[in-house]
Amino acid sequence: MIEKLVRKNVLDFQPYIPGKPIEQVKRELGLARVDKLASNENPLGPSPRAVKAMRKFLNQVNLYPDGSGFYLKKLLARRLRLRPENIILGSGTDEIIEIIGKTFLEPTDEIVVSEHAFIRYKMAGELMGCGVREAPMRNFTHDLEAMRKAINRRTKIVFIANPNNPTGTYVTEEAVERFMNGMPEEVIVVFDEAYKEYVTRKDYPKTLPYVRHGRTIIVLRTFSKIYGLAGLRIGYGVGKSELIEFMERIRPPFNTNSLAQVAALASLSDKSHVRKSRNLVDKEKSYLEESLEKLAIEFVPSVTNHILLKVGNGRNVFEKLLRRGIIVRPMEEYDFPEYIRVTIGFPQQNRRFINALKEVLNRRS
Repeated sequence: MIEKLVRKNVLDFQPYIPGKPIEQVKRELGLARVDKLASNENPLGPSPRAVKAMRKFLNQVNLYPDGSGFYLKKLLARRLRLRPENIILGSGTDEIIEIIGKTFLEPTDEIVVSEHAFIRYKMAGELMGCGVREAPMRNFTHDLEAMRKAINRRTKIVFIANPNNPTGTYVTEEAVERFMNGMPEEVIVVFDEAYKEYVTRKDYPKTLPYVRHGRTIIVLRTFSKIYGLAGLRIGYGVGKSELIEFMERIRPPFNTNSLAQVAALASLSDKSHVRKSRNLVDKEKSYLEESLEKLAIEFVPSVTNHILLKVGNGRNVFEKLLRRGIIVRPMEEYDFPEYIRVTIGFPQQNRRFINALKEVLNRRS
């Protein structure tokens, strides 16, 4: 009976499955210590300035937040050399991806995504009942030429994760320029740059000039990763003001809470915390990559704070690591059944992971 009341696209819709919480694993397995290396969080946590700002604001949480996010938008606009009208705030970029789908997609439309890309893009299309065309990757990286060939008269949106989750790879400025040249005005190109702040490569593309030049693109960024505010759920989208205006009609009125807004504002002023976070990842990524090479374990070189590695039966290795108090992410939902993804953590966490992985795979360095 209930199924008759449910929208057709929801009946077979598969929800997003996040990484297991630490406390759940402790309860289920009776473990005293658990290290979570599954969700690409910043182990350093938020900036001390963000913590201070939140504490100062606590006595005002009885009031509704500023629904427009005035001050955060104003600061972001100044930093990005855009106008507040070019910016939309979201409860993480997950919500903005969903808002994009609800704002622009009809059942007669199609979206283009890369296989093995962040699964939320495909979900946004499926939720709205439109077609999803997947282009193959090349060397674990978005193949923009293949994605361009997948575009047809029904294509409404193209999603490009740069860098990509879960592979940790990126497309270059030259590749993006080739892709954008001649891109139809009626196709919205979404660049998801959630991990941008971890990238130090000189050929990483600059996408904001496309916004300044009035191109039909939306750039997504977040405070969940390097800024360490994943638990507050706050991100933002940047795009042509006409696009943002329609998305604002769909956005829930108080979707970003007060503490998230003040923490994000304070985080933007703490460049030293960003540098410290990036330096930790760079140093520990070198350790993990060297350790994996010694163990003869294949992995995908990453420019982000996570590494995709080939372990045989990913689900089996995930379960065995879990029993040793290490949470990683199995990758079968991304069509990588032989892989797991591990977040780069503190030195002691990374060493525990490598030691546990040796036991599970019966490897010696």
